[in-house]
Amino acid sequence: MMLILKAQPEMAAAVSGSPHPQEFIAMTTGGKKYFVSMACGALALALALVAPGVQAQPLDTRSAAPATAALERLPSFADLVEKVSPAVVSIRVAEERAVRAPAGTPDLPFPPGSPFERFFRDLQPQDPGGAPRGRQATALGSGFIISADGYIVTNNHVVGDGKDITVVRDDGTEIPAKLVGRDPKTDLALVKIESKADLPYVAFGNSDTVRVGDWVLAVGNPFGLGGTVTTGIVSARGREIGAGPYDDFIQIDASINRGNSGGPTFDVRGNVIGVNTAIFSPSGGSVGIGFAIPSSIASRVIADLKESGRVTRGWLGVTIQQVDPEMASSLALDKPQGALVAQVAEDSPAKKAGVKIGDVILNVDGKDMEDVRAVSRTVAELKPDTRSKLVVWRDGKRRTLTANIGTFPDTVDVAAVEPGEAPAAAATKSLGLALTQTPDGVVVQSVDPASDAAEKGIRPGDVIVKVSGKDVKKPDDVVAGVEEASKADKSSVLLLLRSEEQQRFVALSLSKS
Repeated sequence: MMLILKAQPEMAAAVSGSPHPQEFIAMTTGGKKYFVSMACGALALALALVAPGVQAQPLDTRSAAPATAALERLPSFADLVEKVSPAVVSIRVAEERAVRAPAGTPDLPFPPGSPFERFFRDLQPQDPGGAPRGRQATALGSGFIISADGYIVTNNHVVGDGKDITVVRDDGTEIPAKLVGRDPKTDLALVKIESKADLPYVAFGNSDTVRVGDWVLAVGNPFGLGGTVTTGIVSARGREIGAGPYDDFIQIDASINRGNSGGPTFDVRGNVIGVNTAIFSPSGGSVGIGFAIPSSIASRVIADLKESGRVTRGWLGVTIQQVDPEMASSLALDKPQGALVAQVAEDSPAKKAGVKIGDVILNVDGKDMEDVRAVSRTVAELKPDTRSKLVVWRDGKRRTLTANIGTFPDTVDVAAVEPGEAPAAAATKSLGLALTQTPDGVVVQSVDPASDAAEKGIRPGDVIVKVSGKDVKKPDDVVAGVEEASKADKSSVLLLLRSEEQQRFVALSLSKS
């Protein structure tokens, strides 16, 4: 941007010699002439309005042409919006909720027939007889039609149990819908409406090719306003937000708000590359951080829901956790990678394949596993009743195992830990733990609040199952394991803990004297 404010006779010649002389205007005031770049046209206009006697004179009548051409080069999404909007719908779900009045709810302060009686009666959570009053609650969300015969994708948290679902099209038409199936693990659902004529629809694209910085378009029903369009770019990929075991969100900065849930994220060709699901917001409104389920995940889930009303996933039968740098060091791994097996279910494919607690799953069917999410997603995508090769890290070596993949069960039974009586305690000062022997094993009796164990989340009642891969039967086994790790000059010792319904590994730092 160039702004010239020196009043010199030779300036006109200098400007006329510019490679873009038509982009300057001349301004005269007090008998002096100023040349201002067209890039500062707004400033010139402001000066003309506030400075008496100032006149703006165009040097060339063609000066507006470059600005117009630049505006024409800016992207317009009007054609794309016109194409996809008819397939985007609003979803309304009505629920009847019983609300019981708190004790001591006063009677209405108005006589029967008072104009205020109905208003205050609606606010009362109980009928006069004391029965809970039903209160109508309405959930609002978005969705998009994926077939001419009326299948619609949305979020599981939008439709819930699927009672009294109404789809509102972009022209205002309201159509009752039925729930076909839903998948809480990915927060996706499929509903269907009936129509005599073919419905406009959109198709899933390939989210695997989407790059950070690509343009995206979000269409939905924020705050119940109906078809609202926002645009932005892909801000990040592979986001984990704690929504479920298969988190792999696309982060976008297109504004999405309450009511956008279940709506589509489009690429510039009008393909659905994501399903808007969540936002990060301290205030409840958009701050430019939204999350969409990638179409690579959504398309597979929706196909299963359409076929059988439920999602069929591959199952290995292990509880796994992330390998952090301390654990990697304890396991003699070069770097944190793969997923550490904390528990193996009885009679599971993993058990039959020979997977053991303490193994690190590094590779599945020739594909390296970077972390826990990669293992979870890869195994879930495997077809049940197929054979899969697993590469695990055990005792400092790679081992190849073959597992017959099972079908993920609706519920997985996990043995709970029964509380036991604690006789004597044995202390392991280097870990900050006091241990006791019980019929269930070695139990943590107390934890030093200033210790690494407390910071890592070890709590009284946790059962120590293994130390450095060796079974623990008494407190002395823990002490021996710690001493062995210290003699081997390790910076940490790996404990396998059992608490309530899960097992997990924790690497505790060893103090050096």
